[in-house]
Amino acid sequence: MSHHFSVIKTKRLVLREIVAEDASNILKYLSDKEVMKHYGLEPFTAVEDALNEISWYKSILNQRSGIRWGITLKEQDDIIGSCGFLNRVHDHYRTEIGYELARDYWGNGIANEAFGAVIKYGFTHFNLRRIEALIEPANAASQKLIKKHGFIKEGLLRSYEFACGKFDDLYMYSLLKQDFDRLQPHEENI
Repeated sequence: MSHHFSVIKTKRLVLREIVAEDASNILKYLSDKEVMKHYGLEPFTAVEDALNEISWYKSILNQRSGIRWGITLKEQDDIIGSCGFLNRVHDHYRTEIGYELARDYWGNGIANEAFGAVIKYGFTHFNLRRIEALIEPANAASQKLIKKHGFIKEGLLRSYEFACGKFDDLYMYSLLKQDFDRLQPHEENI
C-alpha cells in the first residue's frame, strides 16, 4: 500500500487501494460480458488483463490524474468493483468519475453507496468544482444512479470514443460543487 492512499469507509463498505493481489477478483468481474458492456474495453480473459488494469490505477495515482478505489464489503476484503476519478484537470478543478461492480452485487445499493462516498471525498478533499460522468446512451442503470446524486445531463457527445471496434456516443453529465452542497442534508460537521 502506498502511504498517501486514503481509505474511505461507509456504512457497509471499505473503499481501499487496489493491489496486485486483487487481480483474480478483478478478473472475475471484468471478464463478465454484462459488467463490461458499457466499460469501453473487451471483457478480460487473463490475469494479465487485470494486472494491466491495476497498473493503470497506479499510474493515474502517480501522475495525479486520477484515483481508483476498490470496493469491498466491510466483512470481507475481496474487491467486488471499483470507483474513482480519471482525467483530472487540476487547473480547472474538474475530473471524470467512473465505476463498475460485479454482477452478483447489482441492485443492492452498493454502487450508489460507493459512488456517493467518492463524490463527497472529491468535493471535500480535492477541492473539485466539477465532476463529469460520460455515459453511453444505452446504459440506463448508470444514468439512473448518477441522476440520484444530482448529476445533470448537459448533452450528447457524438462519436466521442472509439472502443471495442466502434465509435460510441456518450452523454455528458456533470455535478457542480454548489449543486452537491445544496443537496446535502444540513447537519453539523462532527
